[in-house]
Amino acid sequence: MYTKIWKIDPFNIDLTLIREAAEIIRRGGLVAFPTETVYGLGADVFNSAACRKIFEVKKRPMDNPLIIHIKDFEQLDLVSREVPEKIFKVIKRLWPGPLTVILKKSLEIPREATGGLDTVAVRSPAHPIALKLIELSDTPIAAPSANISGKPSPTKAEHVIEDFLGIIDGIIDGGETIFGIESTIINFLTDPPTLLRPGAYPVEIIEEIIGEKIYIPDFARGLGEAERALAPGMKYRHYAPDIPMFLVESSSYDDYKLSLLTDKILKLAKDLSRSYKIVTIAATRETIDIYEREFRDNPYIKIIDIGSRKNLYEIAKNIFDVLRKADKTKDSVLIVEGVEEKSLGLAIMNRLRKASSKRIVI
Repeated sequence: MYTKIWKIDPFNIDLTLIREAAEIIRRGGLVAFPTETVYGLGADVFNSAACRKIFEVKKRPMDNPLIIHIKDFEQLDLVSREVPEKIFKVIKRLWPGPLTVILKKSLEIPREATGGLDTVAVRSPAHPIALKLIELSDTPIAAPSANISGKPSPTKAEHVIEDFLGIIDGIIDGGETIFGIESTIINFLTDPPTLLRPGAYPVEIIEEIIGEKIYIPDFARGLGEAERALAPGMKYRHYAPDIPMFLVESSSYDDYKLSLLTDKILKLAKDLSRSYKIVTIAATRETIDIYEREFRDNPYIKIIDIGSRKNLYEIAKNIFDVLRKADKTKDSVLIVEGVEEKSLGLAIMNRLRKASSKRIVI
């Protein structure tokens, strides 16, 4: 299959190019496009065959529902029904943006888009290209992340090209995404509301808006899987590189615990270097000097800066790109430092735990 690639400036959108992509969506094709979180793989949500095609090309389990992207509140009634008043209070503040809500699906939504469920995951993306594509396609767009199922999510068009060139109809290259981590998913149909997947909006922000605590199950922390998937990220291994990945984390990250963590990683890297050609350590800026000093004369141990613990948005934006880069080296292994599980750190640790081959907790 020939894959058309359009390079579009999100700050100066060429409507002619967007219309070409929208026409593919309207006729049942698949188009990857940028959102503020990660790149999505989009299809007309009302076209059951197109939605099924998403599952096929991603090699995605059919019970793992898609997220439906809408342009504005007016499209909410097209995809859902009986929307609780509490949800309007939140989405009026946070849409468009990286928040996905679970609602009762409208009768018109095919079961292929919802993994056979009677509920639907909906959001309005805060990206000019995504919003214009939805508008010109004249339909809400079903779109999971534009990657092979289980692999690191795409934050650049080149990531999508790696996975889907020659497989899907088109790819809109809108540059690097803003957050680099997927949307937060909340089920407001439960009492209290339940976090299904932490994401770019920290839970604390949503709790402040609704005036109540949100229940956080273990699977939302990346510890185990839900019995059934009401939304993406709840079930199955996600975000994982092909190479082995060791996650080293701690119950806290004060100076003492951070010292223990770095000592553990130093020893682990030396041990793993006996079995692998290349050992890559993905370290935070606060500790990277420790590894660089220790291994400055060892060309087989690579150090990658994932960002500062003082700026979790920086780490979130970098993490999927780091996983993909490390994956390109054959006969290698990756070690990643954990971060504190608060605010955006909850979303980061969810992704790292689900991606890891082995967790080491100190």
